[in-house]
Amino acid sequence: MSVETDRTPFAAPARMLIEGAAEGSLLFSDTALSFWGGVDPETGLVIDQAHPLHGRCLEGTILAIPGGRGSCTGSAVLMQLILNGKAPAGMVFSQAEEILTLGVMVAEEMYGCSLPIAVIERQAFARLEGLDRIRIEAGMVSEPGASRRPDEAAPPAALPSPVLSDRDRELLSDAVPQATRTAMRIVVRMAGLLGAKRLIDVAQVHVDGCIYTGPASLDFAEKLADWGGRVVVPTSLNAISADQARWREQGTDPVLSMAASALADAYVRMGARPTFTCAPYQLESAPGEGENIAWAESNAVVYANSVLGARTMKYPDFLDICIALTGRAPEAGCHLDDNRKARLVVEVEAMDGRDDSFWPLLGYRVGTLAPNAIPAVTGLEDARPSADDLKAFGAAFATTSAAPMFHIIGVTPEAPTLSATTGGHSVPTVKVSRSDLVDDWRHFNPTTGDTVDLVALGNPHFSFNECQALARLCAGRTKHADVALTVTLSRATHARIVEAGIATALEDFGIAFVRDACWCTVMQPIVPPASRTILTNSGKYAHYGPGLSGKQVRFAALADCVAAAVTGRAPAAPPAWLG
Repeated sequence: MSVETDRTPFAAPARMLIEGAAEGSLLFSDTALSFWGGVDPETGLVIDQAHPLHGRCLEGTILAIPGGRGSCTGSAVLMQLILNGKAPAGMVFSQAEEILTLGVMVAEEMYGCSLPIAVIERQAFARLEGLDRIRIEAGMVSEPGASRRPDEAAPPAALPSPVLSDRDRELLSDAVPQATRTAMRIVVRMAGLLGAKRLIDVAQVHVDGCIYTGPASLDFAEKLADWGGRVVVPTSLNAISADQARWREQGTDPVLSMAASALADAYVRMGARPTFTCAPYQLESAPGEGENIAWAESNAVVYANSVLGARTMKYPDFLDICIALTGRAPEAGCHLDDNRKARLVVEVEAMDGRDDSFWPLLGYRVGTLAPNAIPAVTGLEDARPSADDLKAFGAAFATTSAAPMFHIIGVTPEAPTLSATTGGHSVPTVKVSRSDLVDDWRHFNPTTGDTVDLVALGNPHFSFNECQALARLCAGRTKHADVALTVTLSRATHARIVEAGIATALEDFGIAFVRDACWCTVMQPIVPPASRTILTNSGKYAHYGPGLSGKQVRFAALADCVAAAVTGRAPAAPPAWLG
């Protein structure tokens, strides 16, 4: 005979990132989620095929996840979900979160729409698993009907507001255009959420919010432009959702292409440069070591902090242009020395004979091991990675981790020794073995020898050196007639390879170029509707591609990608260096 036992209804004090009240069925996962590439803004469905919530709908639920991860564009996706009526009723995190929270802030400021966001202690968060229905209200996350017990701690006190300078207060006043006032309100609100004591000047901004995620992203930018918005610091623009000059000849959807182009134009009207690249570190304007900047785009943030030694938070979409319009940013995150220290050591087993697939595989694995902590990677002191190797590592790392940077001992500028990255403190250590990377290769390649319809290169954007390497691999070979090979790259890099004669050689092989857009934003028919299998050398696109394209996506080294373009088949086995 079973014996029923009473269970005390769940109730936990919460820090409210966004105030409000909501109740709904609980949708719980202990895995962080990137809304960009992970959630469809039109339906509210989770499309990240590697996430435990894949196929579930967020609409009307109380979504409980540790926090966001991956792309800075998550803020834009959440705002579009809110305006489409497909958003969660409320969200519960186990850690402070900026990207998704910013999306709700902007929806409040611009459209008067909101949803509550609460943060609870990790132990309390773990107890949510298995519950059916949750309510968020008045500094509490609880089951309906539960009440705070006398012995429970009170909700954490709100963080103090930053101290504003006379100039900061002027930027909030009627003395400046409406766009500037609105932008400054958002900057100050985010500074308060981050616990920043003050605001600082930045030398440059890279805007990721120019990616078209739906009508809300276009309306937001056009409002700011119409309200007199003008950037006050040098501002570059991320990859957009169409090749602005050639989308007609490429045959992409005219409605979406015109919207994407109009969004880009709105940012250019505000004074941003039409760079349209997800790899701004390839531009001549790349920042120097120690320079305070405000970059969005997850891989660019990670590269700027880790490889260039510049200082930026992982700024969400929309906050990026707000900082560009004001020149002011919260003094928080990686702008501060203590927040650039490693909190985890990752020891990498020696692996001889490795090819360029090593770096994205390792970045993906390290990001999984350090979902929130800045790692210090050891065992690569003699590896001498190129800038493109570090780009590939960082992009894959930023896909699985929310951390804004990494250190590689003996390689990256702030990591001459392990003690320098940890501040001399003892931190946990984990190991990465060859078998771990075999597992990751098989995760991306659950079957082998598949027929390949499309080879997708350039996520992040291909560099000049990568184009040179590609030309060498294609020389003297003939592309399979049934395989498309497309490279996405910036306008600046395309101009360089045209001048150098590399573009002609690659086009003779049968390669098509897409400028301005990258693989996270391209449309059909650049991804041919009839194609079934895509092969890429990008760990980032191997992760996001299945959800974004609806196709099977496989992963391989660059040489194996070219071989597949010739033979029409993906590699039949892992590379030799994986054993």
